[in-house]
Amino acid sequence: MTLDDLRVFVAVCRAGSLSAVARDLRCTQSAVSQHVKRLEHRTGIGLLERRPRGVVPTAAGRILCEAAASGLAGLDLALRRLGDLANGESGTVRIATGGTTVRHFMAEAIVSFRRRYPRASLEFQTETSSRRCFDALLSSDLDLAWITIGAPVHGIEQRPVLDLPWVLAVRTGDPLAARPRIDPAELTGMPLVRLPAHSTSGAQLDTALTGLGVRAGSGTSVADWDTALLLAELGLGYALVPALPGLPAAGEGPLRLVPVPALPPLAVGWALRRGDALPPLARAFAGTVAESCASTAAGPGS
Repeated sequence: MTLDDLRVFVAVCRAGSLSAVARDLRCTQSAVSQHVKRLEHRTGIGLLERRPRGVVPTAAGRILCEAAASGLAGLDLALRRLGDLANGESGTVRIATGGTTVRHFMAEAIVSFRRRYPRASLEFQTETSSRRCFDALLSSDLDLAWITIGAPVHGIEQRPVLDLPWVLAVRTGDPLAARPRIDPAELTGMPLVRLPAHSTSGAQLDTALTGLGVRAGSGTSVADWDTALLLAELGLGYALVPALPGLPAAGEGPLRLVPVPALPPLAVGWALRRGDALPPLARAFAGTVAESCASTAAGPGS
């Protein structure tokens, strides 16, 4: 049993196909199958179940895949860190983010970080939810993930960076636009642009509204807060969104952002596997983003 055997086996479990992995590795399907057979011979138990449209891991295969993925990710990370130590301030920081994270939370920090570490590289991997960010952290050599802070996750540290108050985005000229604030009870029956059910921030908002006895009207479902703001600007509903850094200041643009102070703020920040093992460059980037966020914490558009 070799590391290559384990790498190929994990890849097969994720792809659900021997032939797909063979194409990715530019080898034959038979070669991929040999890696799996060596593992099955070593463990003495079947690891894959053949089906008409591919393969799935058996119960034993799932156990091995989970353990191997975690171990390989740690090994890859260790090897990369050794390379970074040898190169001084060069290396790569790998970050999982949501679709709008870089724009709202990291733009200024990226510029500052690149000036300070010109030989360093940043790699961003877009994920569609905090849950997927956690999975990516646990199964790859990612350093950090920007997430909505939520319930504890085994093997993951969550570090809050910023609390975002909620605002209601309405078109300029709407009767609600002149209001100094909105009470959650007034949202009852209001057509709100919603995020998908798998969104952690959207789920937290739904929980908060339910806890306050608010049942908002059904509205359009979108993938991210920026799209929700665009639909509100077009008059296709109201967008109840966190006050993201970089949103227009009061009195600017076609939208008005009316505070909803009774809703608990949304906490966002970093997720990582182990803070004490975070590479120096990744620690520096996380700190740079936190400092940048702190400078914009006064409110939208500040």
